[in-house]
Amino acid sequence: MSSVKYITENFGKYDVFSIESYMNIGGFSALKKAITMDKEDIASLLTEAKIKGRGGAAYPMGRKWSQARAVERPHHCVICNADEGETCTFKDRELIKNDPFNLIEAIIIAGWAVNAEDGYIYMRSEYSRFRPRLLNAIKQAEENGFLGENILGTGWNYKIHLYSGAGAYVCGEGTALIRSMEGKAGRPRMKPPFMKQSGLFARPTCMNNVESLSIVPHLLRDSAKTYMKYGVGESLGTKLVSVGGNVKKPGVYEIPFGTTIREIIYGLAGGIQGDRKIRLIQFGGASGKIADDSILDVPYTYEDFKEHDLVIGSGSILVIDERTSVIDFLRYTQDFFLHESCGQCTPCREGNRHIKMFLDKIKAQTHTQEDLETMQTFAKVMPISSLCGLGETAQNALKSAMKIFPDTFKIKN
Repeated sequence: MSSVKYITENFGKYDVFSIESYMNIGGFSALKKAITMDKEDIASLLTEAKIKGRGGAAYPMGRKWSQARAVERPHHCVICNADEGETCTFKDRELIKNDPFNLIEAIIIAGWAVNAEDGYIYMRSEYSRFRPRLLNAIKQAEENGFLGENILGTGWNYKIHLYSGAGAYVCGEGTALIRSMEGKAGRPRMKPPFMKQSGLFARPTCMNNVESLSIVPHLLRDSAKTYMKYGVGESLGTKLVSVGGNVKKPGVYEIPFGTTIREIIYGLAGGIQGDRKIRLIQFGGASGKIADDSILDVPYTYEDFKEHDLVIGSGSILVIDERTSVIDFLRYTQDFFLHESCGQCTPCREGNRHIKMFLDKIKAQTHTQEDLETMQTFAKVMPISSLCGLGETAQNALKSAMKIFPDTFKIKN
């Protein structure tokens, strides 16, 4: 099978350093349309297309924009979350690399729709080589009247600012990202207040992921509603997936919702290296759940994943073959969370440390039944008591493994 091109339709079609080249393929026509529309109609279009946030939380995007605009406080702002730190997730990189002007156009449309005065891009430090690309796109948009003062004669003033992260995984979480932008330690804060009321610099803030925003200009130009002809049920449209691990052709693929896992792994990513067997598949990054090859024929939709106790999350699919044991995979994942925990809250800081110790004992076959019970208790307590999504999801892989691969945890006499 082949991937589709909707979100990625501009890839390779224009010079990514030339706004004229982008405009020659219809660039900024979506913005010109947006400023003639009722702002609630823009949010309603996102709702009609059933777009959920593509950064991991899957919050309905149209609802988020409506809620953000409804906050009756001045100085609204928009943040594009480009801190793509989830393991095996690299789809946003491709959008920044291959279609930067579309992203800038999307951030401007978002600002218009929620009555913002400023837009911000927070990009992970590892993508620093793309800073000149985005800064050039911002500069050329200003020079052509799409940014700055009195945009397109509307009387609306709006600027976009580019920030770089410092490599912290936890800064993918909204409030930690905001604190980092404010010059503070990148650690999450308590909610409420929610960022739509008090976010960056205490301003009403609307935050979206790169992929989520990148869809918007395409939708506004899509008079035939082609996007909504893709997908099934509540999962309309297309999705970018990052496929990595032990596959022959790792990469980013745009698929219609409803494509099966088998079609993605074997049809698009070429199957498993050396034609080996699959040991496990992890969906949605390190914080995602894992499965075995019994789910290969499950359609890639929010509904089907929920039915099979999986999460789409960031859109990554990590395939691990039989050369890696389940316990080694879990230990590697746990090392990642132990390193990336900000240490602010006790459940996450101590929970990750102790579970690492238990997994090491299981690897060495020195664990006891009490160890297993204590580890399970920690894995249950962390999601309900941690301050942010890192602590809440760090043990998803472990909890999945204990159900699917019970032999891994058996005590051998």
